[in-house]
Amino acid sequence: MSTSTSKLNTSSSKRRYRVGGGIILIAAIAAIPLLSRTPAGAAVAADPGLRVVANLNERKLYLKMGEETLETYPVAVGQPQYPTPRGNYMIRRIVWNPAWVPPDRDWAKNKEPQEPGARANPMKLVKIFFREPAYYIHGTGDVESLGDAASHGCLRMDPDDAYRVARYLMEHGGQPRDEAWYWRILHFRSETKTVYLDNPIPMSVE
Repeated sequence: MSTSTSKLNTSSSKRRYRVGGGIILIAAIAAIPLLSRTPAGAAVAADPGLRVVANLNERKLYLKMGEETLETYPVAVGQPQYPTPRGNYMIRRIVWNPAWVPPDRDWAKNKEPQEPGARANPMKLVKIFFREPAYYIHGTGDVESLGDAASHGCLRMDPDDAYRVARYLMEHGGQPRDEAWYWRILHFRSETKTVYLDNPIPMSVE
């Protein structure tokens, strides 16, 4: 699984779910600052210091509060011919159980569209847009690629980590959900849910 490091106050009981046809561990996050003192589903005010940082040279994704690093995750970044775009962005949209439509690019010309939850769907559980419409953070079944320049421009994560980050951003972006909502996301994989953050989260790609 993930090699993420964390400063969050996490007390996670882990359960097994089938995601994208494979079994992964999803942390039941009672975690994340303030959540242990906040009723499930209650809004957490966006902190102006909260931000996401992707370091392409280190091939890591950071959740930061001001200058403090809360969590660190390994990611796969774009290949030299398909670079991940550097710059400053805002995360506004998160799509759970996304379908995958091959882009109009040479590398995807023989690929088939994949329904939400399909075993061959390369997005897995969630995609987090940072530069619309073509660039986002998403889970991957190819976890061996993490730490490499292996993608077509997006940032790949372990599906467990992508779940954790997306949930964190929803809680702190003004769109919290209760445990029943996440249970349905995990158990009804054919249902796509799109969430727009009330308080977009800044992200920099360096």
